[in-house]
Amino acid sequence: MPTPNNPPFPAALRLFSVVVIIVLIVGAGLFFAPVLVKPRWPWAVTPFNARFLGGFYTAEMAVMAAMLVWNRWSPGRLVLVMAFIFTVIVSVASFINLGYFNFGRRAPWLWFLVYLASVAVSGLFLWRTRAYPSAKGATLNLAWRGYMPVEAAILGLYGVGLLLLPLTFSSFWPWPIDAFHAQIYSAIFLAGAGGTYLVWKSAPREELLVLGLAQFLVGLLAILGLVITDAVVHRIDWTATGTLCWLALFGWIGISGAFKLYAASGVFSPQSAS
Repeated sequence: MPTPNNPPFPAALRLFSVVVIIVLIVGAGLFFAPVLVKPRWPWAVTPFNARFLGGFYTAEMAVMAAMLVWNRWSPGRLVLVMAFIFTVIVSVASFINLGYFNFGRRAPWLWFLVYLASVAVSGLFLWRTRAYPSAKGATLNLAWRGYMPVEAAILGLYGVGLLLLPLTFSSFWPWPIDAFHAQIYSAIFLAGAGGTYLVWKSAPREELLVLGLAQFLVGLLAILGLVITDAVVHRIDWTATGTLCWLALFGWIGISGAFKLYAASGVFSPQSAS
């Protein structure tokens, strides 16, 4: 039921969410059907980049679906903030790297149209609702209160590193990453940092659940995509220090998400605020 501090979304935003989910289904195809989707992607992607992007778009699709199903300011606030951060950074990275796009095809034009529209819609709605209070949250225990700003800082700092020094900060990844893809991937970490910070400041159960779902899927699908792709191309050195660090990074993200899901279920320690 809607409450005064957790109102429903307007119909126009719900319609836009449906359109975004349809677009994300195409992106998720990079994970589930890369042979079909890769030739139609706005730029050339290698097998590992395709599966990694597809895994992220699958996670994003699940999060957008959650916003559509709940249809409330919470968890919609969290989803819109993360979407705004992600689409702004990806748009900037795309403009910086225009050489990757062949504008003789329709796909690059659609890419920029979708991302700029997403920036405009999410930014406009966040601006119009900037005075809204956060929905009634939970009281996180001391461990969570201490952990979440650390998580936000790690994700944020690594995201900034990928954005500003892409080749340096992606040098340990299991497969070669060029500057463009590293900057695209920086948006994942920066959006995650923004979402974690938002939930740390005020932790409605729905937002903790959605953030946990996003992180769990990002971590799981990143690792699963690496395993599936390497089973075909056999290019990953699984004992290399860089590979182990990458697995630890995304394993940590996935496990952190799983614990947030557990916390949101009420079995863990967050308790309803009085």
